[in-house]
Amino acid sequence: MITDELVSESVEILKAIIEIPSLSREENDVADYLEKKFTSWGLHPKRNGNNLWMSNANWSEGKPVILLNSHIDTVRPARGWTYEPFKATVEEERITGLGSNDAGASVVSLLGAFRHYYEAGCLPYNLIFCASAEEEVSGENGVASVLDHLGKIDLAIVGEPTQMQIAIAEKGLVVLDCEAKGRAGHAARNEGENAIYKAIKDIQILEKYRFPLESAVLGPVKITVTQIEAGQQHNVVPDLCHFVVDVRTNEFYSNEEAFRIISGLIQSEVRPRSFRLNSSGISADHPLVLRGIEMGLQIYGSPTTSDQAVIPYPSIKLGPGDSARSHTANEYILISEIKEGIVTYIKLLEGLKF
Repeated sequence: MITDELVSESVEILKAIIEIPSLSREENDVADYLEKKFTSWGLHPKRNGNNLWMSNANWSEGKPVILLNSHIDTVRPARGWTYEPFKATVEEERITGLGSNDAGASVVSLLGAFRHYYEAGCLPYNLIFCASAEEEVSGENGVASVLDHLGKIDLAIVGEPTQMQIAIAEKGLVVLDCEAKGRAGHAARNEGENAIYKAIKDIQILEKYRFPLESAVLGPVKITVTQIEAGQQHNVVPDLCHFVVDVRTNEFYSNEEAFRIISGLIQSEVRPRSFRLNSSGISADHPLVLRGIEMGLQIYGSPTTSDQAVIPYPSIKLGPGDSARSHTANEYILISEIKEGIVTYIKLLEGLKF
């Protein structure tokens, strides 16, 4: 298909899915829309929950398989929107709307590349396109729930806003719920043990601590205290103080190991929410990465976590848009970025052998 046609259709699809609310775990309507659209084109989508996937027409057993994946769910609108989040507002080159940048533009750009190669008869690999759910909440009913249905995968391109530069690694994420325990007492008298003061000491320890091993690509492990809660009334010394720690791990520390280290540093009780989102990446000399470098694309390590974390085979993160726009009011994408995305994906896959 001609790229201009793909760009025009991709823009129309993006506008349509912006206007169908698809908050995480509530993607049913947008999945219905895409399923009908794919079917109307003569494609043959399969579905599990709110995840859709389809294979190229000339599938050949024994060839390597490349997965093209991005997500259809969005976060809730942030405060401060001056546009209607669930309306695609087009102003010259700019499309404003919730999910336009993260990750609707990646969905339609990867879809455009898939359609370009859909009937190609001489590909040295097979392609699977997958539009998945629940990425924004790292949900168990997202792409991880359909991997067994997809069969053997050799390589994945995960669409996220990276300004069309290649993230060859991304940090893992483990969220820790911490609880400092004291003893209640009357605030007017010298009674009790203040759990807030205990929590503050632990937080200061975490603020100063540095994990010894730093990554050349991902940098150091990052520890950030993001929430704190304690006390029920002004005149009672609090006996409990709960705080939340966001930990971004590099490839030298599994999430479980980071939890054990942090637990040994502080007096508060530490409980992990999940260990499943570990650091992930691909070799810098993988043929796909080398192909990108040959095209002039930059490689880097991403501080944010995506569905890459639950895909258990080599993968890169690459997509149109800017991560700095994600989850912000008046999120937008440029039509030129969508075109760049489609063209870059097509060229990246062109003649790829591995």
